[in-house]
Amino acid sequence: MSSAARVLFVSLLLVLTAAPVASAADGWSVAPSGGGRPTFYAEGAPGTVLQDTVSVTNRSGRAVTVRLSGSGVPVTFAESRVRVPARTRADIPFTVSARGDRSGEIVARDQDGRTAEVPVRLRVGGPALSALTVEHVSVHGDRITYDLVNRGTTTLVPSLAVHAHGLFGPVLDRPSRTLPLRLAPGRRLQLTEPWPDRPALDAVDVRLTVTAAGGAHDSAGASARFVPWGAVVGVAGAVAAGGALSAVRRRRRRKPDELREPPLTEVELTGAVT
Repeated sequence: MSSAARVLFVSLLLVLTAAPVASAADGWSVAPSGGGRPTFYAEGAPGTVLQDTVSVTNRSGRAVTVRLSGSGVPVTFAESRVRVPARTRADIPFTVSARGDRSGEIVARDQDGRTAEVPVRLRVGGPALSALTVEHVSVHGDRITYDLVNRGTTTLVPSLAVHAHGLFGPVLDRPSRTLPLRLAPGRRLQLTEPWPDRPALDAVDVRLTVTAAGGAHDSAGASARFVPWGAVVGVAGAVAAGGALSAVRRRRRRKPDELREPPLTEVELTGAVT
Protein backbone atom coordinates (compact mmCIF):
# COMPACT_ATOMS: atom_id res chain seq x y z
CA MET A 1 0.00 0.00 0.00
CA SER A 2 1.01 3.65 -0.47
CA SER A 3 1.86 6.07 2.32
CA ALA A 4 -1.87 6.76 2.61
CA ALA A 5 -2.26 3.25 4.00
CA ARG A 6 -0.66 4.06 7.34
CA VAL A 7 -2.30 3.35 10.66
CA LEU A 8 -3.24 6.64 12.31
CA PHE A 9 -3.82 7.10 16.01
CA VAL A 10 -6.06 9.96 17.07
CA SER A 11 -6.58 11.06 20.65
CA LEU A 12 -10.18 10.79 21.81
CA LEU A 13 -12.05 12.86 24.38
CA LEU A 14 -14.55 10.10 25.14
CA VAL A 15 -17.36 11.84 23.32
CA LEU A 16 -19.90 9.40 21.85
CA THR A 17 -20.91 10.13 18.29
CA ALA A 18 -24.30 9.54 16.76
CA ALA A 19 -22.91 6.96 14.30
CA PRO A 20 -23.85 3.33 14.99
CA VAL A 21 -20.91 1.26 16.18
CA ALA A 22 -20.23 -2.38 16.89
CA SER A 23 -19.14 -2.65 20.50
CA ALA A 24 -17.29 -5.36 22.44
CA ALA A 25 -18.45 -5.24 26.08
CA ASP A 26 -18.31 -1.42 26.16
CA GLY A 27 -14.50 -1.53 26.26
CA TRP A 28 -13.85 -0.84 22.58
CA SER A 29 -15.84 -0.47 19.37
CA VAL A 30 -15.37 -0.64 15.61
CA ALA A 31 -17.12 1.48 12.97
CA PRO A 32 -16.61 3.03 9.53
CA SER A 33 -14.25 5.98 9.77
CA GLY A 34 -15.70 9.48 9.56
CA GLY A 35 -18.91 8.83 11.47
CA GLY A 36 -22.49 8.71 10.27
CA ARG A 37 -22.24 5.38 8.39
CA PRO A 38 -23.76 2.20 9.81
CA THR A 39 -22.07 0.01 7.15
CA PHE A 40 -19.35 0.08 4.54
CA TYR A 41 -20.76 0.46 1.04
CA ALA A 42 -18.51 0.30 -2.02
CA GLU A 43 -19.34 0.37 -5.71
CA GLY A 44 -17.07 0.25 -8.74
CA ALA A 45 -16.35 -1.24 -12.14
CA PRO A 46 -15.23 -4.88 -12.33
CA GLY A 47 -11.62 -5.26 -11.18
CA THR A 48 -11.53 -1.89 -9.41
CA VAL A 49 -9.63 -1.74 -6.10
CA LEU A 50 -11.71 0.31 -3.66
CA GLN A 51 -10.35 1.99 -0.53
CA ASP A 52 -11.89 2.89 2.82
CA THR A 53 -10.94 3.15 6.51
CA VAL A 54 -12.18 1.38 9.63
CA SER A 55 -11.90 2.94 13.09
CA VAL A 56 -11.27 1.04 16.32
CA THR A 57 -12.06 3.17 19.37
CA ASN A 58 -10.76 2.17 22.81
CA ARG A 59 -12.77 3.88 25.55
CA SER A 60 -11.28 1.83 28.37
CA GLY A 61 -8.42 2.68 30.69
CA ARG A 62 -6.05 0.04 29.30
CA ALA A 63 -4.57 -0.75 25.92
CA VAL A 64 -6.32 -3.29 23.71
CA THR A 65 -4.91 -5.34 20.82
CA VAL A 66 -7.34 -6.07 17.99
CA ARG A 67 -6.99 -8.34 14.98
CA LEU A 68 -8.93 -7.42 11.83
CA SER A 69 -10.19 -9.77 9.13
CA GLY A 70 -12.78 -9.87 6.38
CA SER A 71 -15.64 -12.36 6.21
CA GLY A 72 -17.33 -12.91 2.85
CA VAL A 73 -15.43 -10.09 1.15
CA PRO A 74 -11.80 -9.90 -0.11
CA VAL A 75 -10.39 -7.27 2.28
CA THR A 76 -6.72 -6.31 2.66
CA PHE A 77 -5.80 -4.17 5.68
CA ALA A 78 -2.84 -1.83 6.06
CA GLU A 79 -2.35 -3.51 9.45
CA SER A 80 -4.26 -6.62 10.46
CA ARG A 81 -3.06 -6.49 14.09
CA VAL A 82 -3.44 -3.14 15.86
CA ARG A 83 -2.61 -2.12 19.43
CA VAL A 84 -4.86 0.75 20.54
CA PRO A 85 -3.79 2.66 23.69
CA ALA A 86 -6.32 3.67 26.35
CA ARG A 87 -8.76 6.42 25.33
CA THR A 88 -7.47 6.39 21.75
CA ARG A 89 -8.84 5.70 18.28
CA ALA A 90 -6.98 3.86 15.55
CA ASP A 91 -7.91 4.47 11.89
CA ILE A 92 -6.88 1.52 9.69
CA PRO A 93 -7.07 1.89 5.88
CA PHE A 94 -8.08 -1.14 3.82
CA THR A 95 -8.79 -2.09 0.22
CA VAL A 96 -11.41 -4.37 -1.30
CA SER A 97 -11.54 -5.67 -4.88
CA ALA A 98 -14.72 -5.24 -6.91
CA ARG A 99 -15.22 -8.80 -8.18
CA GLY A 100 -18.98 -9.10 -7.91
CA ASP A 101 -21.93 -8.11 -5.76
CA ARG A 102 -21.15 -9.34 -2.25
CA SER A 103 -22.12 -8.90 1.37
CA GLY A 104 -19.88 -9.60 4.31
CA GLU A 105 -18.36 -8.11 7.44
CA ILE A 106 -15.19 -6.63 8.79
CA VAL A 107 -14.50 -8.59 11.97
CA ALA A 108 -12.45 -7.29 14.90
CA ARG A 109 -11.29 -9.65 17.70
CA ASP A 110 -9.40 -8.62 20.83
CA GLN A 111 -6.92 -10.57 22.95
CA ASP A 112 -9.73 -11.84 25.18
CA GLY A 113 -11.63 -13.37 22.26
CA ARG A 114 -14.37 -10.72 22.15
CA THR A 115 -15.50 -9.78 18.66
CA ALA A 116 -17.34 -6.98 16.88
CA GLU A 117 -18.44 -6.75 13.24
CA VAL A 118 -19.30 -4.03 10.75
CA PRO A 119 -21.34 -4.96 7.64
CA VAL A 120 -19.80 -4.49 4.18
CA ARG A 121 -21.88 -4.16 1.01
CA LEU A 122 -20.02 -4.42 -2.29
CA ARG A 123 -21.66 -3.72 -5.63
CA VAL A 124 -20.06 -4.02 -9.04
CA GLY A 125 -21.28 -1.66 -11.74
CA GLY A 126 -21.12 -2.14 -15.49
CA PRO A 127 -22.27 -5.05 -17.65
CA ALA A 128 -22.15 -8.62 -16.41
CA LEU A 129 -19.13 -10.54 -17.67
CA SER A 130 -18.78 -14.33 -17.70
CA ALA A 131 -15.18 -15.48 -17.99
CA LEU A 132 -13.10 -18.29 -16.54
CA THR A 133 -9.78 -20.05 -17.06
CA VAL A 134 -8.49 -23.55 -16.41
CA GLU A 135 -4.87 -23.55 -15.27
CA HIS A 136 -2.04 -25.74 -13.93
CA VAL A 137 -3.26 -28.99 -15.49
CA SER A 138 -1.10 -31.91 -14.37
CA VAL A 139 -1.29 -35.71 -14.25
CA HIS A 140 -0.29 -37.42 -11.00
CA GLY A 141 -0.63 -41.19 -11.07
CA ASP A 142 -4.34 -42.03 -11.15
CA ARG A 143 -5.64 -38.44 -11.03
CA ILE A 144 -5.63 -35.17 -12.97
CA THR A 145 -5.26 -31.93 -11.02
CA TYR A 146 -6.17 -28.44 -12.24
CA ASP A 147 -7.24 -24.95 -11.12
CA LEU A 148 -10.44 -23.14 -12.07
CA VAL A 149 -10.44 -19.32 -11.87
CA ASN A 150 -13.47 -17.04 -12.30
CA ARG A 151 -12.18 -14.06 -14.27
CA GLY A 152 -15.57 -12.39 -14.68
CA THR A 153 -18.13 -10.58 -12.57
CA THR A 154 -20.83 -13.23 -12.24
CA THR A 155 -21.02 -16.42 -10.20
CA LEU A 156 -20.49 -19.45 -12.46
CA VAL A 157 -21.51 -23.11 -12.38
CA PRO A 158 -18.88 -24.67 -14.69
CA SER A 159 -19.03 -27.85 -16.76
CA LEU A 160 -16.00 -30.02 -17.49
CA ALA A 161 -15.06 -32.34 -20.38
CA VAL A 162 -11.90 -34.48 -20.28
CA HIS A 163 -10.13 -36.12 -23.24
CA ALA A 164 -6.80 -37.91 -23.57
CA HIS A 165 -4.99 -39.42 -26.57
CA GLY A 166 -2.20 -41.97 -26.39
CA LEU A 167 0.20 -43.40 -28.96
CA PHE A 168 -2.51 -45.65 -30.44
CA GLY A 169 -5.58 -43.44 -30.13
CA PRO A 170 -8.03 -42.13 -27.49
CA VAL A 171 -7.58 -43.49 -23.96
CA LEU A 172 -10.02 -41.18 -22.12
CA ASP A 173 -13.24 -39.56 -23.35
CA ARG A 174 -15.52 -37.97 -20.73
CA PRO A 175 -18.27 -35.75 -22.14
CA SER A 176 -19.10 -32.41 -20.58
CA ARG A 177 -20.79 -32.62 -17.18
CA THR A 178 -21.79 -29.98 -14.65
CA LEU A 179 -19.47 -29.74 -11.66
CA PRO A 180 -21.11 -29.64 -8.19
CA LEU A 181 -19.82 -26.17 -7.27
CA ARG A 182 -20.46 -22.44 -7.59
CA LEU A 183 -17.46 -20.32 -8.50
CA ALA A 184 -17.71 -16.74 -7.22
CA PRO A 185 -16.08 -13.86 -9.13
CA GLY A 186 -12.33 -13.76 -8.52
CA ARG A 187 -12.28 -17.14 -6.80
CA ARG A 188 -9.72 -19.87 -7.56
CA LEU A 189 -10.38 -23.56 -6.84
CA GLN A 190 -7.90 -26.44 -6.93
CA LEU A 191 -9.74 -29.53 -8.19
CA THR A 192 -8.99 -33.19 -8.92
CA GLU A 193 -10.36 -35.46 -11.65
CA PRO A 194 -9.92 -39.19 -10.85
CA TRP A 195 -8.44 -41.49 -13.51
CA PRO A 196 -8.30 -44.98 -11.97
CA ASP A 197 -8.09 -46.87 -15.31
CA ARG A 198 -5.19 -44.93 -16.80
CA PRO A 199 -2.81 -46.80 -19.15
CA ALA A 200 0.05 -48.76 -17.62
CA LEU A 201 2.42 -48.04 -20.51
CA ASP A 202 1.75 -45.11 -22.84
CA ALA A 203 2.51 -41.48 -23.69
CA VAL A 204 -0.66 -39.37 -23.52
CA ASP A 205 -1.85 -35.81 -24.08
CA VAL A 206 -4.65 -34.76 -21.72
CA ARG A 207 -7.00 -31.84 -22.47
CA LEU A 208 -9.59 -30.27 -20.14
CA THR A 209 -12.36 -28.07 -21.55
CA VAL A 210 -14.47 -25.92 -19.19
CA THR A 211 -17.62 -24.00 -20.08
CA ALA A 212 -20.24 -21.97 -18.18
CA ALA A 213 -23.29 -19.82 -18.83
CA GLY A 214 -22.78 -16.50 -20.56
CA GLY A 215 -20.22 -17.82 -23.02
CA ALA A 216 -17.44 -18.57 -20.56
CA HIS A 217 -15.04 -21.08 -22.10
CA ASP A 218 -11.44 -22.22 -21.74
CA SER A 219 -9.25 -25.23 -22.46
CA ALA A 220 -5.84 -26.39 -21.26
CA GLY A 221 -3.81 -29.57 -21.35
CA ALA A 222 -0.77 -31.50 -20.18
CA SER A 223 1.36 -34.44 -21.31
CA ALA A 224 2.23 -37.54 -19.30
CA ARG A 225 4.30 -40.68 -19.72
CA PHE A 226 3.22 -43.90 -18.03
CA VAL A 227 5.93 -46.50 -17.42
CA PRO A 228 5.49 -49.57 -15.16
CA TRP A 229 8.74 -49.02 -13.32
CA GLY A 230 8.17 -51.99 -11.02
CA ALA A 231 8.06 -54.38 -13.96
CA VAL A 232 11.03 -52.68 -15.62
CA VAL A 233 13.14 -53.05 -12.49
CA GLY A 234 12.04 -56.68 -12.13
CA VAL A 235 13.02 -57.52 -15.71
CA ALA A 236 16.37 -55.78 -15.33
CA GLY A 237 17.05 -57.73 -12.16
CA ALA A 238 16.13 -61.01 -13.84
CA VAL A 239 18.42 -60.24 -16.78
CA ALA A 240 21.29 -59.42 -14.45
CA ALA A 241 20.73 -62.59 -12.42
CA GLY A 242 20.59 -64.70 -15.58
CA GLY A 243 23.88 -63.27 -16.78
CA ALA A 244 25.58 -64.05 -13.50
CA LEU A 245 24.24 -67.63 -13.54
CA SER A 246 25.49 -68.18 -17.09
CA ALA A 247 28.93 -66.97 -16.12
CA VAL A 248 29.08 -69.43 -13.22
CA ARG A 249 27.99 -72.30 -15.44
CA ARG A 250 30.61 -71.49 -18.06
CA ARG A 251 33.28 -71.49 -15.43
CA ARG A 252 32.21 -74.89 -14.12
CA ARG A 253 32.31 -76.36 -17.64
CA ARG A 254 35.96 -75.58 -18.16
CA LYS A 255 38.20 -78.68 -18.43
CA PRO A 256 40.24 -79.70 -15.37
CA ASP A 257 43.40 -79.37 -17.40
CA GLU A 258 42.52 -75.74 -18.12
CA LEU A 259 42.29 -75.07 -14.42
CA ARG A 260 45.51 -76.98 -13.50
CA GLU A 261 48.65 -74.89 -13.07
CA PRO A 262 51.34 -75.60 -15.68
CA PRO A 263 54.25 -77.80 -14.36
CA LEU A 264 57.57 -76.26 -13.48
CA THR A 265 60.32 -77.00 -15.99
CA GLU A 266 63.90 -77.58 -14.75
CA VAL A 267 66.58 -76.38 -17.08
CA GLU A 268 70.01 -78.00 -16.88
CA LEU A 269 72.82 -75.64 -17.60
CA THR A 270 75.85 -77.08 -19.36
CA GLY A 271 79.06 -75.50 -20.24
CA ALA A 272 82.48 -76.20 -21.57
CA VAL A 273 85.05 -77.65 -19.12
CA THR A 274 88.65 -76.98 -19.74
